[in-house]
Amino acid sequence: MRFKTIIAALVLLTGAAIFGQGLFLTAKAEFAQILLARAWTRAIDGEIAATPWPWADTWPVARLSVPGLGQHAIVLAEAGGEALAFGPALLTVSATPGEPGTTIIAAHRDTHFEFLKELSVGDLVMLETPSGALIEYRVTGMQIVDAARSGIEPESGPSRLALVTCWPFGALTPGPRRYVVWAEPVTGPASTS
Repeated sequence: MRFKTIIAALVLLTGAAIFGQGLFLTAKAEFAQILLARAWTRAIDGEIAATPWPWADTWPVARLSVPGLGQHAIVLAEAGGEALAFGPALLTVSATPGEPGTTIIAAHRDTHFEFLKELSVGDLVMLETPSGALIEYRVTGMQIVDAARSGIEPESGPSRLALVTCWPFGALTPGPRRYVVWAEPVTGPASTS
């Protein structure tokens, strides 16, 4: 009988620990969004590399929004995989938003880019830069690619946007395929001021 009590207590403690960790991660993510919003405000005000917290190795470089879905996110400078835990990241190899070439923004499929599965051809995607430029893109298509052979050429061609996440949505393990949403600029950068 005592053995069963010990096992039951261990199971309860393990469950409580897992539940507590889930609450902690959710609270940490919510708090991070508040800090990212403050860093974005400082970036708009002209602060260069406005880190959201003192030890952060990333900073806001754009604000992405999809008005039709009510979605928005602060886009971070890519400083490693850690940045993706807090929001979408602008890949280092990508073109600067609004410049010739492909602007590549990546995020996790189960958090910040979960909404990509709801996008349709013709939807609007907005990208705001700290300088006040607002670039409006229209979704032109979606594609599932192999991560090693994606076909995304960041340095060539006209200005366009690629939103990238892992595929398939809802999978529990990482895989080699990526879901890419392609968008073309509707107009050139405009000032929001």
